[in-house]
Amino acid sequence: MNLSNTAVAKQPNWQAVCHTADLVADSGVVVWLDGIQVALFYLPGQAQSLYAVDNRDPRSGANVIGRGLVGSLRGELVVAAPLYKQHFSLHSGACLEDASQQLRVWPVRLNGEAVEVALA
Repeated sequence: MNLSNTAVAKQPNWQAVCHTADLVADSGVVVWLDGIQVALFYLPGQAQSLYAVDNRDPRSGANVIGRGLVGSLRGELVVAAPLYKQHFSLHSGACLEDASQQLRVWPVRLNGEAVEVALA
């Protein structure tokens, strides 16, 4: 088998960014990931309890998403941006009010007591 002609699935590069003790239930914390600010949201009791999205608000350019309010809008888990109040899906990063705005979303997981985010 010639591996040079076979697509090899790229494995995620998981980076530890904080510990579970650093998380705040139903709220966000901001971590540094390879030169980028990432907002982590911990929602205990949900099917998926951890979310990682860009901390930079695409409308204002301010690094404030981690301070946004978490809730549900139209059946979607969202974070409301603190400055202009637009709502971003925690699953996809899409803005519910303006399709031209998007937050980057990262895979996130617990590995023991470590919170890890995958670099693409």
